[in-house]
Amino acid sequence: NSIYGIVELNKSRELDMLLSEISQSQTAAGSHREVIGLVEDDPDYKLVLQANEMSTRIAGEILVVHRFLLDRYKRRFPELETLVRNPVDYARTIKAIGGAKDIAKTELNGILPNATQMVVTVTGSTTAGHPLSEEELIRIEEAADCLLDLSRTKHKIMGFIESRMPFIAPNMTAVIGAATAAKLIVEAGGLTALSKIPGCNIQVLGKAQHTAVGLSSLTTKKHAGIVYYSEAVRKIPEEFRDKMVRKISAKCALAARVDAQHESSDGVFGQKFKADLDAQMEKLLEAAPMNAIKPLPVPDEGPKKRRGGRKVRRAKESHTVTELQKQRDRLQFGKFQDEVVVMDEMEGAGMMGHAAGRVRATQMNNRAKAKVAKKYEKYMKTPKSVVAGTASLAFTPVQGFELANPQADDTHKNKKVKTAHDRYFASSTPFM
Repeated sequence: NSIYGIVELNKSRELDMLLSEISQSQTAAGSHREVIGLVEDDPDYKLVLQANEMSTRIAGEILVVHRFLLDRYKRRFPELETLVRNPVDYARTIKAIGGAKDIAKTELNGILPNATQMVVTVTGSTTAGHPLSEEELIRIEEAADCLLDLSRTKHKIMGFIESRMPFIAPNMTAVIGAATAAKLIVEAGGLTALSKIPGCNIQVLGKAQHTAVGLSSLTTKKHAGIVYYSEAVRKIPEEFRDKMVRKISAKCALAARVDAQHESSDGVFGQKFKADLDAQMEKLLEAAPMNAIKPLPVPDEGPKKRRGGRKVRRAKESHTVTELQKQRDRLQFGKFQDEVVVMDEMEGAGMMGHAAGRVRATQMNNRAKAKVAKKYEKYMKTPKSVVAGTASLAFTPVQGFELANPQADDTHKNKKVKTAHDRYFASSTPFM
């Protein structure tokens, strides 16, 4: 039941050797020094990778100890688990409360915020927990001390990583931070190996770390690796995180190639990449421009140009309502109108065929008639000295063109009729 039977790293030989090497490196390191040759051969680089791996293992151990404390102390104060979420704050609160019967008298200043202190005090006075034995309190206090020691060790290791990463990978540190840069280098297998990975694959590095912890895959974020859970991305609004992860991963790929070639040891390229990312982030977060309300144009109060002439009048006449259409639209009072079927639809005939009077003839527009030029008018006039007569022009297949006087034909025809009448009906003709 002891915490030291569960935790492996606390006070282990491996952790003590690493801490001693870190102390020696910090003592020997002075000012900035230039890395010559492959960065993987530098002793500080190897130590940084070991320290980063150890910090990851310590973070896992802290979660195990926190789970141990929750299981043991919930019998005394079960509501404390939901009030204090942070493992370090939870351990400090347990050490402060201990086995006190009146939690309201416990001093929590410097451990929890004032608002949280008030909630813990009020909830502790009405808790449904039971007192713990002395043996259980000793084991819980040992576990809390172990968690705090692991937290201090991790903080020391992370401080060493952050102090050495600007020398090993200054441009990557400027883009994404020392801790995240170290995690990416460890996951890729070295800075040279990381420089050969494209940006689209850098964004999924470390994905297995978050999908193999026993959680449901339905709630697991796709394509979310070390970069997605870094501080540079977590401070971005959630709706823009996926887009910024792709952009940050692409900049990390460029920065890793610069660092692998030992160029820009002062991190100028990384600072430039970081400024570009900040500008793109500001562009995404800025509000959409408002649509300016444009005033209506000044109305043209002058006379409008209207086309006139024969063509326009003829076009208007083709669209005018005829008398027949007017009769169709009229209804006679007290009488039913005739109905006809047009294209499967029933339409009324109105007063068509029942209107009194007659349909008005189409009005002729004399101005639209063709006019004869003045020089040809003299040829169309009949001379006054010539008596107007009639003539007939006939065409026969035997004689061809024949010009005849119709009045002469009528005289001859009348004469023949009179001769025939005199022959039979004259007073001097005897009875036959």
